[in-house]
Amino acid sequence: MKIGIPQSLLYTYYYPLWKTYFEHLGVEVVVTPTTTKEIMDLGVKNSVPELCVPIKVYIGHVLKLVEMDVDYIYVPRFVSIQKGQYFCPKFMGLPDMVRHSFDGIEKKLIVPTIEATDDNIALYKNFKIFENILKISSKENKAALDKAETVWKTFRKYCLKGNSAIEAMDLAFGDVVEEETITSNEETLTIGLVGYVYNVYDPFISMDIIKKIREMGVAVKTFEMLEETEMNKQLKKLSKNLFWTFSDKLLAAGYSFYNDDDVDGLIHITAFGCGPDSMLGKLLEIESSNFAKPFMTIRVDEHSGENHLQTRIEAFVDMIRRKKHKTKRGA
Repeated sequence: MKIGIPQSLLYTYYYPLWKTYFEHLGVEVVVTPTTTKEIMDLGVKNSVPELCVPIKVYIGHVLKLVEMDVDYIYVPRFVSIQKGQYFCPKFMGLPDMVRHSFDGIEKKLIVPTIEATDDNIALYKNFKIFENILKISSKENKAALDKAETVWKTFRKYCLKGNSAIEAMDLAFGDVVEEETITSNEETLTIGLVGYVYNVYDPFISMDIIKKIREMGVAVKTFEMLEETEMNKQLKKLSKNLFWTFSDKLLAAGYSFYNDDDVDGLIHITAFGCGPDSMLGKLLEIESSNFAKPFMTIRVDEHSGENHLQTRIEAFVDMIRRKKHKTKRGA
């Protein structure tokens, strides 16, 4: 049996769990290639204009899986992974968008409802649906979940060590060996990159922004590199949270970066049309002057150009370097 997983949205955060779970049960996992213009155009063509870019891209990946002739397509309905907080309505309604937009696709969709009290979604109730589909016992199901949970926690451990999610994934799967960090005597800037995993790590949407920043000799911190206790501490300082789970994570990460003396500036990467980000971005922008740290928003859509992104990042980094050198000289 082949189960297809779109390489989009929360793929970067939960693929270690999903891949381990399915393969432990003897299922072949088929993943779409990284986003291309063809996949983007496929999603744009088959989506309503009001949808944000990540959702359009996801739809393109789902349709690509149909072309790849898989038996099932895994399209989970993410509802909540923290008490009192929920996912963006587009996430919750995404399976229905897909189901009612394309004739004949419903029979291929597997749509479990995902609910948990924290980021660890390896709960029996979230995967019970597969017992009928895969003809497995509850014991086999739970054994696969235990294995998947272990690998996902290993992935998170590597993230907390400062690895990007992609690097942490390779380490968790054993595809690469962890290397000791070589400390450089050269001055190093650090940028706090605030963005959802599907914006930051999709190389087509973000145009490989982490790679571009690192090539300038600048270190990068993202929200998944922060301990959950650190983010919760930041959120407790607020009179009110943002209600949306990952928006709150990014807001907490933003405040953590502002309070981190090692972080020299913040970049918020957001997709055009993202409702929660319209609030998140403005809050972080306002706080920039309070913390005296540079802040820049990069807004991407299906028409964004790589040269424009490169120029803006280079100018932002150069500005921070000049400011840092000026401060060192005591000017």
